Amino acid sequence: MSSPTGTSQPEPLVSVVIPAFNESSGLERLSSRVIEAVESCACQAELVVVDDGSTDDTWARLRQLSAADARIRGVSLARNFGKEAAVLAGLDEACGEAVIVMDGDGQHPPEQLPAMIEAWRAGVDIVEGVKKSRADQSWPARLASRLFNRIFTRLTGVDLTEAADFRLLSRCAVDQLLELPERAFFFRGLSSWMGYPTARIEFETAPRDSGQSKFGLFDLARYALRNTIAFTSAPLQLVTLAGLIFALFAVLLGLQTLWQWYSGQAVEGFTTVILLLLIHGSVVMIALGVIGQYIAQIHHEVKKRPHFIVKDRLRSGRDS
Repeated sequence: MSSPTGTSQPEPLVSVVIPAFNESSGLERLSSRVIEAVESCACQAELVVVDDGSTDDTWARLRQLSAADARIRGVSLARNFGKEAAVLAGLDEACGEAVIVMDGDGQHPPEQLPAMIEAWRAGVDIVEGVKKSRADQSWPARLASRLFNRIFTRLTGVDLTEAADFRLLSRCAVDQLLELPERAFFFRGLSSWMGYPTARIEFETAPRDSGQSKFGLFDLARYALRNTIAFTSAPLQLVTLAGLIFALFAVLLGLQTLWQWYSGQAVEGFTTVILLLLIHGSVVMIALGVIGQYIAQIHHEVKKRPHFIVKDRLRSGRDS
């Protein structure tokens, strides 16, 4: 690339952050595909792999790859802190003018990286990868994922329809994201919430390089609950709405009872009373549960524990 004066400009550095948990077997093939895709765009490549407390030989394999290729860096977390913490650790470590986050199982195709980089060069700060389909998931997981994305979008106004963690952020977007003070880090939601100019690129989910998904339905439910509670107070408003609906129902039922009393008709049995008690008790317990979730989130925030603890790092020649 040449400037108008004829002097060559340095190629921009693009960092690719990959959180990895027990992904040793596919790491070498994925890293070579990623570096090849980035460098095909006349960019320098930096690969930041975050070992999120793997129990296999992921870290040992990463050491070998980093020793053979200075473009590959590694971060080892002290234990399994979860994908969101691993992504945050990778963003904190990345040095690129643009940073791409993708999964370590090969399902986010590196062949889409040139399209993302081209969109970034066109002037957008965030490029979101959007799944064309979810054929790789079982139908319960597919249904649960779509339901979470739609409910989250409706409650927060942040569009996560068919969204994925496969996305590119400019350096200014990454810096802003790292400055956000909240302890419950939700990469997909927060990066969309910031409001930077955004482009969307569709991709087909590729088959896993090896192994099976480590994210089950229970994990998805816990993930959805934690991020929804951390991101919005809408559930509290829904509880208030449920209380108002119940109050309206109680008023109507009360008017009906008064009318029956006034007209001389006796109300037999305790069915109505029992029904009211059951509905009232259910609403109260749901309300207490939602409030308890928010109190737990407040407790998590005020402790201010670090998102992750780094045990070891593998640095490239650029850091020396």
